[in-house]
Amino acid sequence: MINIAGVISITIFYLLILFVGIWAGRKKAEGNDSEEEVMLAGRSIGLFVGIFTMTATWVGGGYINGTAEAIYTSGLVWCQAPFGYALSLVFGGLFFANPMRKQGYVTMLDPLQDSFGERMGGLLFLPALCGEVFWAAGILAALGATLAVIIDMEKETSVIFSACIAVFYTLFGGLYSVAYTDVIQLFCIFIGLWMCIPFAWSNPHVKPLSGMEVDWIGEIGDKKFWFYCDYGLLLIFGGIPWQVYFQRVLSSKTAGRAQILSYVAAFGCLLMAIPPVLIGAIAKATPWNETGYSGPWPLTAEETSMILPMVLQYLTPDFVSFFGLGAVSAAVMSSADSSVLSAASMFARNVYKLIFRQRASEMEIIWVMRVGIIVVGILATAMALTIPSIYGLWSMCSDLVYVILFPQLLMVVHFKHHCNTYGSLSAYIVAFFVRLSGGEPILGLPAAIHFPGYDEETQEQLFPFRTMAMLLSLITLAGVSWLTKFLFLTGRLAPQYDYFRCVVNIPEDAVRVGDPSEVDGEQMSVMAGAMNKMYGAATMVGKDERNGRINPALEPDDDLPAVEAQRQMQQMALSNAAAAISNVAQTVPGGQGTTAF
Repeated sequence: MINIAGVISITIFYLLILFVGIWAGRKKAEGNDSEEEVMLAGRSIGLFVGIFTMTATWVGGGYINGTAEAIYTSGLVWCQAPFGYALSLVFGGLFFANPMRKQGYVTMLDPLQDSFGERMGGLLFLPALCGEVFWAAGILAALGATLAVIIDMEKETSVIFSACIAVFYTLFGGLYSVAYTDVIQLFCIFIGLWMCIPFAWSNPHVKPLSGMEVDWIGEIGDKKFWFYCDYGLLLIFGGIPWQVYFQRVLSSKTAGRAQILSYVAAFGCLLMAIPPVLIGAIAKATPWNETGYSGPWPLTAEETSMILPMVLQYLTPDFVSFFGLGAVSAAVMSSADSSVLSAASMFARNVYKLIFRQRASEMEIIWVMRVGIIVVGILATAMALTIPSIYGLWSMCSDLVYVILFPQLLMVVHFKHHCNTYGSLSAYIVAFFVRLSGGEPILGLPAAIHFPGYDEETQEQLFPFRTMAMLLSLITLAGVSWLTKFLFLTGRLAPQYDYFRCVVNIPEDAVRVGDPSEVDGEQMSVMAGAMNKMYGAATMVGKDERNGRINPALEPDDDLPAVEAQRQMQQMALSNAAAAISNVAQTVPGGQGTTAF
């Protein structure tokens, strides 16, 4: 029977979130529907809101439910997510936030398409899209199961209702709504879970945590040391190349602030992990067969995945569990809305605009993004309702993000001139097949290769093959790029074999000097070419705009004063134009007269 009081509390909470989302959407400048305004909140997210929304990058339903489950099943030492994701924010701030924000990109895929072309960028979009969609589906499924445990609401009803709320306010306000609702949601998570802990801890069925019989710390063991390191590195470096993170980075007012937000959010991730860690430890110290719980004992895998709502349901009074329920719902919506917006933003900009409709207007892109929000929301909801192993799918996609996207993003941000499209495609293929060869037990995918230390009994790869796949991808990207560049530049391969047009086979629409007899037209053409090259350099369009890029960055470095930035751009334009005119004067008849002009 449905718990009416619980339904009322959830309804009030959802109305609060919906109201804040709609109010935040009104902060968008009237009539301003540009990409930056909707996708990045006009790059005007303040420090206070920025800290909360950056923390919400990882603190969501999967984070708090997964942390409590890991403590219960394996112990504190195996609860790597809080530390791994916190370190991913630190490393993201150190090595990626500053250069990405300085270039004024709009999405994480912009630098990849700058270096490798729009079609290769579209291929790299696939693991990013799958990761976001499966992540949203997984946490919506967790919410449905949570509501089913606490207030006996049907899973389908709760999932559809929650998804509709998140999609509606995201559709209305873009990143403004996502960011401002993150503030409310994180407060609800922190206060709601801390409110439940004293009641659960003082429950007479809970044994003392300091007792020897309650092992909530766990141990690694020599056999699983490399397996442990592999997952740790996956969380740290695989937690960087996600649009949900770079959406926050690129929405910051300056590059310096983007770094500060990353560091503060890392501390916030650790802080927000404390309540679920304690709840997991309390669950470990509870003999569940002595409580009101009537399910199987010992707990099966299905029950342990819902350990947090079980603590709220059976170890706390009803009025307290409703506050905890609000916290869980907040955590889920905190992740679902940003994942939906991230996936839709990448599709609208990096696939629709840069591959299919390069001349699309701003308003057309915004409408495509809005349709994308609805489609991604429907996909995530459908998967949450129909696919039993959502977390298995998300786990696989998270691995693909680590082994495929991280090496490519690292190279284009820090070693752009040492990689090209041939290396990118080769690295993509190598990483994909090496990861698939390791298998995935959760999905029933058998291991094609048994790496050293393979456990036949549990069918687990104890060898760090994910990190090996990432390193092989990185080496392949650098090696193939160097080799193709060497072959083309030394003449061992003719220019016409440069199929991807990224080494020597420059497209025909590149700016060239016209007929020498048309001096005046030539002067104007060369001056326009100089201005175009300045624009390309300022906006990271890429060498000779060879890959058909439009304008991934629309502003100069925000760390420079506006007047100084404008002066530098004008000076660069004048010097380029003067050099171009000088070159024309030396190559056409009557050059002296042209120079005097």
